[in-house]
Amino acid sequence: MIPTPHISITDKELVAKTVLMPGDPLRAKMIAETFLEDVVQINTVRNMFGYTGTYKGKKVTVMGSGMGMPSIGIYSYELFKFYDVENIIRVGSCGAYTKDLNLYDVILVDDAYSESSYAKTMGLTSAKTLKANRTLNNRALKAAERLNIPVTTGRIHSSDVFYNLKGSVHEERFEKNGCIAVEMESFALFANAKALGKKATCLLTVSDSLVTHEATTAEERQNSFSRMMEIALEVARKS
Repeated sequence: MIPTPHISITDKELVAKTVLMPGDPLRAKMIAETFLEDVVQINTVRNMFGYTGTYKGKKVTVMGSGMGMPSIGIYSYELFKFYDVENIIRVGSCGAYTKDLNLYDVILVDDAYSESSYAKTMGLTSAKTLKANRTLNNRALKAAERLNIPVTTGRIHSSDVFYNLKGSVHEERFEKNGCIAVEMESFALFANAKALGKKATCLLTVSDSLVTHEATTAEERQNSFSRMMEIALEVARKS
């Protein structure tokens, strides 16, 4: 096959049916080196690293998405459409909108609210909220229970803007839209899955709080979110 503009793979067999997708390509490298066996690097275009290996005998791919909806929109669409990927599990960081969430808490996303025009622009829907796949979420909940890892479920805010001139919007998004945390990718991932008849969900680890202003370092975000990875890998193993 001819590689896509953003993924250099020429053999679909190099890509697993389930892909774990962190934003940071170095986190993808860490996941592959830490959790997978017989790892092969399958993508280096634009340094968006991708790897395929096995987890407890199950073929799994892990690949970075970059930051923001346009970036994950490109990579997840190409994986779904051209490489026959069936499931994408985003594994990322988020900011808490409620004092009930602490640093390193794990969130399983029920649905993503966004002001973004991504889904409307692609011709899919003008809806502001898109759901994660229930089958994958049920597998994630069962995996978390087996692993004895506490998980919070809820709606998150997928934002196009990291630096907001209006100041903090967490109170409005929490109270008006029921969003418990914020990140910048899930809405586009869910849109692509809906458009192409695929499955997608998102596991997040709280990296900072807009309420308490606690925060983790970049190195901690890259290397210390192992509980979320373990749940996602168990979902991949069962998918």
